[in-house]
Amino acid sequence: MKMALLKEWHKIAYDDSKDKGAIQRFWANYFNLEKSVYEKLLADPDTEVKGTVKELAEQYGLSIMEMTGFLDGINDSLTEPNPIEEMEEDTVVSLKFDKERLYKNMVDAKADWLYELPQWESIFDEETRKALYLEQKKSGTIVKGPKIGRNDPCPCGSGKKYKQCCGKKK
Repeated sequence: MKMALLKEWHKIAYDDSKDKGAIQRFWANYFNLEKSVYEKLLADPDTEVKGTVKELAEQYGLSIMEMTGFLDGINDSLTEPNPIEEMEEDTVVSLKFDKERLYKNMVDAKADWLYELPQWESIFDEETRKALYLEQKKSGTIVKGPKIGRNDPCPCGSGKKYKQCCGKKK
């Protein structure tokens, strides 16, 4: 039985037995390929690109494995995720993406080579891009509320001091 493409891709892309230099070269090459696909997709963002994994790999000049990696990366940004876990080269997939989600996911992945592509300028104006960027950055920030002092009124609304109510050690 042959292995699903995604498992094969993970074996290649996340191979701990390779030396650091080889891994860095692998990813540098992959990120260039990924960037070229995004440049084409973003040039016409409202047209749905659909086909088998093999057809799309050929269309974008990628190997089946590189296309698998691309599909793995974009899956969370698609309007309808592809069945990447069990996908084979003849599985029909769609690259129809949610523009805002894709932009935010690129920001979240710290992929400045992708969210700074000039194609975004014709999709979102600068103000919108900045707003999406900030929204994504803030979504990962944990904001703690003000600390309740032991002599402050209890936030539960009982009227008692916090230390005599919800702050009491059990």
